[in-house]
Amino acid sequence: MKFGPVDLKNAEGAILAHAVETIKGRLKKGKFLGAVDVALLEKSGLSTVIVAILEAGDIEENEAALRIGATLVSPELSAAKPFTGRVNIFAEVAGMFIADAGRVNEINRIDPAITIATLPDHTPVEAGRMVATVKIIPFAVNKKFLAEASRIAALDEVLTLKPYRPRQVGLIATTLPSLKTTTMDKTRQALEARLAPSKSTIMNELRVDHSAEAVTAALGELKHTCDLIIIFGASAIIDRCDVIPTALEMAGGTVEHFGMPVDPGNLLLLGNLGEIPVLGAPGCARSPRQNGFDWILQRVLADIPLTSADIEGLGVGGLLMEIHSRPQPRQPVLHESGNVHAVVLAAGQSRRMGKTNKLLAELGGKPLVRHVVEAAAESRVCGITVVTGHQAELVADILSGSDINIVHNPDFASGLASSLRMGITNLPDDCTGVLILLGDMPRVTGAMIDSMLKIFDHAPQAAIIQATDQGKRGNPVLWSSSYFEALTHIAGDVGARHLIGQNIDRVVEIELGRAASLDIDTPETLRAESDLGDKNDK
Repeated sequence: MKFGPVDLKNAEGAILAHAVETIKGRLKKGKFLGAVDVALLEKSGLSTVIVAILEAGDIEENEAALRIGATLVSPELSAAKPFTGRVNIFAEVAGMFIADAGRVNEINRIDPAITIATLPDHTPVEAGRMVATVKIIPFAVNKKFLAEASRIAALDEVLTLKPYRPRQVGLIATTLPSLKTTTMDKTRQALEARLAPSKSTIMNELRVDHSAEAVTAALGELKHTCDLIIIFGASAIIDRCDVIPTALEMAGGTVEHFGMPVDPGNLLLLGNLGEIPVLGAPGCARSPRQNGFDWILQRVLADIPLTSADIEGLGVGGLLMEIHSRPQPRQPVLHESGNVHAVVLAAGQSRRMGKTNKLLAELGGKPLVRHVVEAAAESRVCGITVVTGHQAELVADILSGSDINIVHNPDFASGLASSLRMGITNLPDDCTGVLILLGDMPRVTGAMIDSMLKIFDHAPQAAIIQATDQGKRGNPVLWSSSYFEALTHIAGDVGARHLIGQNIDRVVEIELGRAASLDIDTPETLRAESDLGDKNDK
């Protein structure tokens, strides 16, 4: 492939390397230039243009990416249509994604033009998640390099998705006087959330004394009805001769491995009772936060064989301890959208709007704040709290007849943080998430909110769901209850941006387009949006 500037008279049939503005609009990068395009460029005052010219043996970027992507798919993995030299690969089912790092690296070393990027090896994924992308960097790649990349990609198990197999799970929980019943109940809830992606269910739970004899009897009862047994000891396993491993051997089972170089999660036991896997859970598995137990459980649910060597090899990357700046969970985060409430911040003074309270200003015959409240009401949130401040009575009057909870923030002049704090502290105790909406964002719809709730439902490790406009972060933001305490400690008028920055690995972005960035702060913005609405109506 030749690349560089050429005279327009030699540009026909070449690929435009950079977007160019013309008298009739923009010609996009990657466009094959025809005679009409060349004439347009000339009329626009150009004499040269930067292009790529394919040579003998070059394969165009989309075709090249498609050929490699097609060799990587399987019944569990699918490839999307190519665009701009890229083919994305998606999971068709929930399971464990596995990548052969050696072969992926081998493909990436063939030529800098060919790249494959994947999720980390042994990543749990839900159906529909992107697991890999094939990207051809220039506009074409030589066919000999493409042939070699396709050959390696076609080898078995370069990329693999091991589907979860639904299990009938037996749960044994031992008891001691110091262990509260509520703790055991929450332990079961956390386990049910971990089993949900695989559609596994707890068929039977036995709560027995913390003794080898009692656990042995429970194992004997469950082995006839379950194909996976999980044991939570009231006291952690600290030795292979402790209660739970002793009971497993007394029941005729085998301890395959005890201990794991993952923290939290060190005190895990892996064994079997005949053909039935048995997991002795570490104490940290009572929490919904990720720990080493998740790694082993997910592999068992995907029927991935585990040896002592496999477990001993988990040390690099096995430090999962929470950092001090990350808030601790108030309660197990089950990520059920039925427990998500919306908080609409409607307390601001609208200084940039002049004498008018922007929340009361009408757009399309309806006050701005009512647009937002009605969008929340049309969604699946289970409750709406509106925080008022400036002209509280007028705002409340505008919203009369709505099924909402209105709370007044007497300290509204201090900034947004005080209203956020007021909204969070007035949520019900069983609330598992809060959607923070700004009262001056009228283009957010109930369907958009539901799309955020859907992500919250199916991404148990995602604590923060943030709306974006063309990749730029905006509003609304859905927060897990894990962050409620931290949100109440924010001060001033800057919102929670720093909290998002501290927990960027917990953020899942959802593209909502213009609705995520449009807020009505000035009369000019309101007029422009009204004019746009009138044009759309016509």
